[in-house]
Amino acid sequence: MSRTRIIFATGNAGKVREIKDIVGHMGIEVLTMREAGVETDPLEDGTSFEENALIKARSVAALVRKAEEEGRMEGPGQGVMNIVMSDDSGLVVDALGGAPGIYSARFQGRDTDYRVKMNYIMDQLRDVPWEGRTARFTAAVAAVLPDGRAFTVLGHMEGHIGYEIAGENGFGYDPFFYLPQYGKTSAEISPEEKNAISHRGRALRAMVARLQEEGVL
Repeated sequence: MSRTRIIFATGNAGKVREIKDIVGHMGIEVLTMREAGVETDPLEDGTSFEENALIKARSVAALVRKAEEEGRMEGPGQGVMNIVMSDDSGLVVDALGGAPGIYSARFQGRDTDYRVKMNYIMDQLRDVPWEGRTARFTAAVAAVLPDGRAFTVLGHMEGHIGYEIAGENGFGYDPFFYLPQYGKTSAEISPEEKNAISHRGRALRAMVARLQEEGVL
């Protein structure tokens, strides 16, 4: 009897928990690439979230197939289908022409504190009225199948750039990303509330639905 395993091209345990929550009832094993014995850090030089997610997924998938061929990892020969998934995400601010976008982590310097990044963006928007401060977190999820087929999907979380930094629950740009439906920033709502509406959660659920349509899951 064959079984399906998802190898997530990340070392982030939080991302793996999200996909586990979504596919847990299907009895699908989910591993980080490190747990699967794969290490790589490809140059994500795409021009979109989808391209960057696919670059990483294809890179890890190539190492997974090699490990299968060399007998270092269970694969089709042992009745195991390894699906490699990856994501890329960032903040898109409409008044800044979509910036920082795919450069969100590197914006103002990769090692720059996010408080500095957020204050810079708020300063850029100081004369922009509330209705013009629309923004969204966007996540792309890519999946590469053993036969080489690849799919990408997008998920979004809509909001506004607030006027101040608030909240301790989130990370990155969460403390100034205001969610009108909650009247709070995404760093002020609970992790459960955020998971229900998060861009990554939406993208992951969309990918699971796509793979089900393809008859893979």
